[in-house]
Amino acid sequence: MMPEPAHVLLVEDDASTAAYIQRFFEHSHIRITAVADGTQGQALAMAQPWDCIVLDRRLPGLDGLTILTTMRADNIQTPVLFLTTMDGIHDRVSGLRSGGDDYLVKPFALTELSARIESLLRRTKEPGNDVRLVFADVEVDLLTREVRRAGEKLYIQPQEMKLLEYFMKNPLVVLSREMLLQAVWGLDFPVRTNLVETHVSRLRERLGRDAPPLIHTIKGRGYMLRHP
Repeated sequence: MMPEPAHVLLVEDDASTAAYIQRFFEHSHIRITAVADGTQGQALAMAQPWDCIVLDRRLPGLDGLTILTTMRADNIQTPVLFLTTMDGIHDRVSGLRSGGDDYLVKPFALTELSARIESLLRRTKEPGNDVRLVFADVEVDLLTREVRRAGEKLYIQPQEMKLLEYFMKNPLVVLSREMLLQAVWGLDFPVRTNLVETHVSRLRERLGRDAPPLIHTIKGRGYMLRHP
């Protein structure tokens, strides 16, 4: 028996972009319902369960950030992926801090959009997803603070653990140095320090020098957790 398709709400006011996305997923296990207005998008997001919501930031009626804030205030925890042209560091940070689960900037590749949606769907359907993070062969237990790679237990220091947790919660997302300083160290102002670089280097070593690398440097932009 075939599993039920995942039902994804797309709130996107650009008709060509919405049609482009719907055509791509037409014969997949993901079913897209698209609306072009923020007010209608919020009403649908709060009226019925969805497996995932793909949300633009700039919308007629209500903007995407307002929709998400209202959802989270009403304890609706549907995973939300922002899909937007707003690519500033402040835009990304505000989107994630308001309860967004991922952030993809336009223009985008449909294959990457698909991979990110699938990642969010796996995260919500895994048993115990609130206490266990999994990416590739790395597992993090948020209760015991235990980290394993390919079944082998690793020793991770507390600050490195916070850094790893943030990477694991935001896979396939370019995380800038500023975003990491804010999320991991709580620094909301520019600082001249190699804090991020040092801890990323140490974390890479903890994850295994001889294992395939998972934390990649994106030149001029930051770091990304992805498969080799």
